[in-house]
Amino acid sequence: MFHHPLLGERTQSLSTPQKMNPTLALLLLCQLALYTSVTSKKVCGRPPVTDGIDTLGLKRVYEIGEEVTLACERGYIPGKARTARITCSASGEWTKLDLVCSPKMCPLPKPMQKPGMIDVPFKSVLNYTCDDGYVMIGANESVCLHDGTLSAPPPMCKAVSCALPQAPKHGKIVYDKKFTGSETRYGQSWTYECLPPRAPIGNERGSCLASGNVTEPPVCEEVSCSIPPTIDHGFITFAVMREAGYKEKVKYQCQEHYVLDGSEEIQCQNTGNWSTLPVCRAPCKVNINRGRIFYNAKKIWIGDLKPNRVLHGEPVVFYCLNKELKCGIPVASQCNDGTLNTPECFKEPGKMEYTLKPKSLPSEIAMCPADLTK
Repeated sequence: MFHHPLLGERTQSLSTPQKMNPTLALLLLCQLALYTSVTSKKVCGRPPVTDGIDTLGLKRVYEIGEEVTLACERGYIPGKARTARITCSASGEWTKLDLVCSPKMCPLPKPMQKPGMIDVPFKSVLNYTCDDGYVMIGANESVCLHDGTLSAPPPMCKAVSCALPQAPKHGKIVYDKKFTGSETRYGQSWTYECLPPRAPIGNERGSCLASGNVTEPPVCEEVSCSIPPTIDHGFITFAVMREAGYKEKVKYQCQEHYVLDGSEEIQCQNTGNWSTLPVCRAPCKVNINRGRIFYNAKKIWIGDLKPNRVLHGEPVVFYCLNKELKCGIPVASQCNDGTLNTPECFKEPGKMEYTLKPKSLPSEIAMCPADLTK
């Protein structure tokens, strides 16, 4: 037999063979559950902390009324208060935490500073690299420490140096800039030249490379080009008709009314070939019998274009009719080596219209708005 303090009456032990009333058993279980929930004890878990707050020594569970004093860990700076005290309240919650910890900042080396970025926070890692052609002297990494200093100063980047280049046999070296010393620096450059009548076969330009080596010099060999060729509708202005040596030049001109397309001068190259020949482009004829055109910055009746000739590359404007709006549309065409295409929209007027009503032609009436002429 046992006596439950909340029931206020005696009940038989459950081990006796006598059966308990079901209603009484249910009431007993409910009262036990109520008793357990009323007497449960509230606690606080580990305090919620933000980055930079020292968590060393914090427990997992705290009793009601326990206090904890928090501070910033090494490498962080507190805000208004240097420390903050929080309490585990009766509700099992911690009181408000006002402590804010900000990381200490390390100043960037001046060469690395940019607008809006002059320092970096605690624990940041700076990785240094040098441009191609430079070697690093010093540490390639630096860390922002807890005291606001960098673990290592920035390194120096020193230009790669190369030994002086060797001049090619039967040649010489012409440096871009004068310098003194027994070595060259990365980026310094020069030209390898061969003594006439030889030409460089290989690299004509040399420099100190990022690898610390110099560009290999060329081989100087005797080179000649064939007798200068002729061009259609053109002629050589001055040249002795013979084979030419390396870098010898020849000039061309075109016949009257032909236009030179390309360089007027060709040169014997180290391959034994001449550089690209120019071409003489033919003039064009305006292929209409009646009408008015715009040429050389003025309107001209086709009968007044004497001679009927337009040079290569020159534009000619024809006038077409917009029947719906009854306005003129200027359409340009360009002379291209003897060919000047007449726009499809151009309709040549009849002889009577051209003679008796010239003011009604598309070239003489109001021009269409610009957006309709595109």
